[in-house]
Amino acid sequence: MSYRVPFVDPREHYRRLKKEIDSVLTDTLSRGDLVLRSQLREFEQNLANFVGTKHAVGVGSGYHALHFSLLAAGIGAGDEVITVGHTFVATVSAIVHAGARPVLVEVGSDFNMNPAALEAAITSRTKAILPVHLNGRVCPMDSIQRIAEKHNLAIIEDAAQALGATYRGKKAGSFGLAGCFSFYPFKALGGLGDGGALTTDDPQVARIVTLLRYNGEDRQTGEYHYHGYTALLDNVQAAVLDVKLRHLPDWIEHRRQIAELYRKGLEGIEQLSLPHFQGTEYFDSFQNYVVRTTQRDALREFLKSSGVETLVHWPKPMWEHKGLALQDPGLSETQRICKEVLSLPMSAETAPEQVAIVVESIREFFERQPASVLRTAALNLSGPR
Repeated sequence: MSYRVPFVDPREHYRRLKKEIDSVLTDTLSRGDLVLRSQLREFEQNLANFVGTKHAVGVGSGYHALHFSLLAAGIGAGDEVITVGHTFVATVSAIVHAGARPVLVEVGSDFNMNPAALEAAITSRTKAILPVHLNGRVCPMDSIQRIAEKHNLAIIEDAAQALGATYRGKKAGSFGLAGCFSFYPFKALGGLGDGGALTTDDPQVARIVTLLRYNGEDRQTGEYHYHGYTALLDNVQAAVLDVKLRHLPDWIEHRRQIAELYRKGLEGIEQLSLPHFQGTEYFDSFQNYVVRTTQRDALREFLKSSGVETLVHWPKPMWEHKGLALQDPGLSETQRICKEVLSLPMSAETAPEQVAIVVESIREFFERQPASVLRTAALNLSGPR
């Protein structure tokens, strides 16, 4: 289906960067620089500088960054790692594949980890906290850091959706032992396929992950230190990502401007909750623009019929997928979120004219609803969480 307003537009994204991307691809390929060459090293250094850490290590995906970070932190069988129930499954899969037990806790109104729920879940077996900075908003890291220090727990940040976002002036991926990023093509900084990276100030963590990503081998000596993995960030991907990284601050500013247009256009709709949360200490990068309504499914169908593409992250809690063999943690707010959230079009290419179409369509949807339905929807949305 062709949309008037696509969720993202990879063709337009490439068109705008074609000259730069084609140039760096030609240069990299003509040199034969395919594996572990200067392009990767330069991107890693530039990424570390951007995040504000001493080291960055490119890996095959955001999942690999999470998995390797946990292994580098010494997490294994018998350990518990606390994370949120409202996240992409890879967050939890990384814990499971490290041999540990994921403990899922509730999130707050901004979809991020609830510190009170975190502390209540700590046991003698807890070894790490894995906060997820969702939708381009950093978790309340001062509270999470205090809890971690009190209980002597490692912090591994899932910052896959928050590159460039800050909390109290400090960027996502620079708070914990390690920060984990994804360069999936539709992220704010996306590659031409899968890719990821880990950031850290700890040289030992950087060293371990550098070995794990390439079969456990030290490429300088030829010595194998671990039974490792094949999970290296491709050199060509690194070259393209390095080009895009230079544009990222401008893209984030554009996303914030688009978010403000959504806010102005949609404010006043009682049945719709917008992702503009309190706190001047936050600088949100708006990886996603996520609204909430108890009429989510009907609204989504209406937007589709109006030529507006949307996404749902995620339509049901991960523990309801039987194949994952996860226990039901009884997270009522996460269950409600899965039924109510809707991600609107948001990218570096989203134009003000497209926002106007989305806003007009959403307003038309709610104007068509009977008054009794609107009152019920507003009450349900503002009810007890």
